[in-house]
Order: sequence, then structure tokens, then C-alpha cells
Amino acid sequence: MGKNKKMVEAITSMDVDFAKWYTDIVKKAELVDYASVKGCMIIRPYGYAIWENIQKDLDARFKATGHENVYMPMFIPESLLKKEKDHVEGFAPEVAWVTHFGEEELTERLCVRPTSETLFCEHYAKIVQSYNDLPKLYNQWCSVVRCEKTTRPFLRTTEFLWQEGHTVHATAEESQNETINILNLYADFCEKVLAIPVIKGQKTEKEKFAGAKATYTIESLMHDGKALQSGTSHNFGDNFAKAFNIQYSDKNGKLQYVNETSWGMTTRLIGAVIMVHGDDNGLVLPPKIAPVQVVIVPVAQHKEGVLEKAEELKNRLSNICKVKLDARDKMPGWKFAEYEMKGVPVRLEVGPKDIEKNQCVLARRDTLEKIVVSLDEIEDKITLLLDEVQSNLLEKARKNTVEKTYEAKDFDEFCKTVETKPGFVKAMWCGDRECEDKIKEVTGATSRCIPFEQEEISDTCVCCGKKAKHMVYFGRAY
Repeated sequence: MGKNKKMVEAITSMDVDFAKWYTDIVKKAELVDYASVKGCMIIRPYGYAIWENIQKDLDARFKATGHENVYMPMFIPESLLKKEKDHVEGFAPEVAWVTHFGEEELTERLCVRPTSETLFCEHYAKIVQSYNDLPKLYNQWCSVVRCEKTTRPFLRTTEFLWQEGHTVHATAEESQNETINILNLYADFCEKVLAIPVIKGQKTEKEKFAGAKATYTIESLMHDGKALQSGTSHNFGDNFAKAFNIQYSDKNGKLQYVNETSWGMTTRLIGAVIMVHGDDNGLVLPPKIAPVQVVIVPVAQHKEGVLEKAEELKNRLSNICKVKLDARDKMPGWKFAEYEMKGVPVRLEVGPKDIEKNQCVLARRDTLEKIVVSLDEIEDKITLLLDEVQSNLLEKARKNTVEKTYEAKDFDEFCKTVETKPGFVKAMWCGDRECEDKIKEVTGATSRCIPFEQEEISDTCVCCGKKAKHMVYFGRAY
């Protein structure tokens, strides 16, 4: 057990240094490694398996709602990027440029896609002619590049993986419905699959996507009280359609501009899972995205019949869950620590004495509780336990969000709350950019969203004291 203790102690406590704790987990749980390119990460097999599970669930949801997968080039000509003024200005500081192919200088610079709106627009302008061609519901799985000054694995890297949906519709009403439906899809996914509760709402004009008519977001709260934008859905209206001349002939033969949406989720969701559910023993994974849901660790595996029984249990459980048998020649205590570090939801221990009694020991990763279970009931118990772990993680995260959500009625109270109580701060806002800027300048907190579920905390703006228009969630964020 000495090795077990040493391995657990290798993680910095989250209460001592949350940033170091996070870095320790992504490295020691073998999720990522650092690349030779500054700001980029190598996603290791275990980390990529988590992403694949996220991708699989989301992809099925998109397809069930009529969306199709496509793939666009990774290079965008500079002239194409510049077609939508607000869009190019919003992304200009982050763009990576290609100027040469081999020794030959290009006549026009190419940017490595920071996002693909312009490519989709160019394509839609070619293929949409009639109302019969609409809607077009496309999604792309790819990587994008945005030059970041400060990086952290999964949360903010120069290159990251994501999905980006791009759809065009005949009417403004249809594009608005698509925007909100996708936001609801994202929220449902976060809560039911990632076990992360979210706040749904609209971004302010200052925080909306470059070139969008409106941006909607789901915001989640990490264990340390910082917010994380977990998914966004944008309604472009006809802004891009006019810039790229995407028109269709309606039923009366009259030319109309399409209405467009864009939406995306990224590998930062893995960072969210780490920071919402992890503890000082390492990663804690919701069963629905865990690459391994149950790990079988034989105890005294050198003794007769132990490995055979473990193999038998693996075969039985493989029909109901993702199960792994670890028969390596290592001490059980070392394996316990390793799988706690990797966040495997349930550990099954079986040894000679257990076999005699027709039982095994199940250890929950979320609570570290151990229970003795009859082998005759193992399938039912495992199924029930995985469901319990999934729901418990959501309730625990929901409790953390509620406990770290505060209200402020005046600026002094707001500043004091942000400084002393990390979390969401609900406050009234007049709608003026000046107040939003002042709040950020003085406290470091940004407007996270104008929630759909509005409350009237007071009738005046928390910053200037003028008549309030909205209740807003503010917070410091990743």
C-alpha cells in the first residue's frame, strides 16, 4: 500500500493550488502530454477515448434531428475571410497564416481555420437556389487553430478539437428555432451525459460571436467557483447571407436571403468534467463517458482460481457495461490508486476469500464507498450502481452551483462578493456597455449570460443605479 499512498500524494490538493491540481490530473491520469509546438497538446489514448464517447453521443443527437456531417478545407483564403467585416475583425488577432507552400510564396495568404463560417457560406451560395433546397443542416467534426497567449490543456489551446454546426433556413423564425433547439440539446447533453448542470441564456452584445445577430450560451460552474462557457449557439440572421450573397427563390419566385445559424462544442468539455467532478485522488468520470466503466482487480491473483473467476466476471459484465480486467503483475493497492486517478466509476475486487463466499467487493469512485455483493446479483448491482454514480455526480455538481451562486444589489456588495466568494453573482444590469466594461475592469468578472429564467433582484442596475433591464449572471471565468 506504500506505492498506493505515494501515487495519491503526487496530486496537489485542489484547495492548495487548483491550477496545479488540474495540471497534475491531466498528466497523471494520462489524458494529455505537451507537444513541441507551444500551446498545443497531445491527446493520449485515454483522453481521446473520453472525447470519442462525447463525440458519439453528440453525433447521434445531431443525426436524430436531421443534421448531416460534412468536411470543409482547413485553409481559408484571406479574401474570403474578409467578406464579413465583424467576423474578420473578431478573429484577426487569433489567426494563423500560411504564406508559403514549399519555397514558393503564395499570391494570397491562407489562414488556418479558426472557425468555418466563411467556407460554409461560400458553399451554400453555390448549392442553394430554391426554397426546395432548404433547410441545409450541416455539422463538421474537425480541429481549429486560434493563437492563444495563455494556454491550459483542454481549456484553452492553440489547436483544439470540436464540432461546428452550420445551417441555413428560409425564415428568421426557423433559424431562431434551430438556434434555441441546439442550445437545449447541448444543455440536455451536459446534464444527462456529463452530469454538469448549466445556466442557459443569451450573451450580451459585447460578448456575442463576431458577426452574429445573437449568441446563446450554456454556462457551467467549476469546483473552484469559476465559470466555463460550455457550448454556444449563434443566430446569424441574414448577416452572412448578405455578405456572401446566399439567396434562394421562394414559392412566389422572389429572391430572398437565407437565415443562418452556427453552433459548437469543444474538447474543453473534458476540462469541465475534470474541474466539476474531480477530487484530490484524481479524475472522477461520469459512467456515460467513461472509457472503462468497471475495472476488475483480482486480489492474490497468483492463487488458484482467482484469475479464472475474474475472467468469468469480465465475460458476464461485458454484456452490460464497458469492463476491463487488470491482470498485470502489480500490487492490488497500486492498481486501486491508478484507477482512482483515472476516474473509473466502479472497481470490482475479487480474491480467494470472496470466491469462497460467492461474493465480490464493489468500490464507487464518486464516494469511495465499498460494498459487498453476491456474485449471483452482480449484473443487476453493477447496472444500478452505474446509474447511481451518474445521478449522484449531477446532484453533487448542482449543489455546488447552488451554494456558489450569490446575489448583489449594489456595486460595493457586488465587488465584495466577487472578491471573497468565488462563483456566479446574479445582479441587475441597465444594458449599457459602460457598466459591463466597468464591472470587468474593477472586479475581473464578466457577464456570463442573460438567463432565460429572469428574476428581479432589484429595479436598479448594480453598477450605475439607473433603471435595470435584465438580471445577469456574472463571474470570473476560464
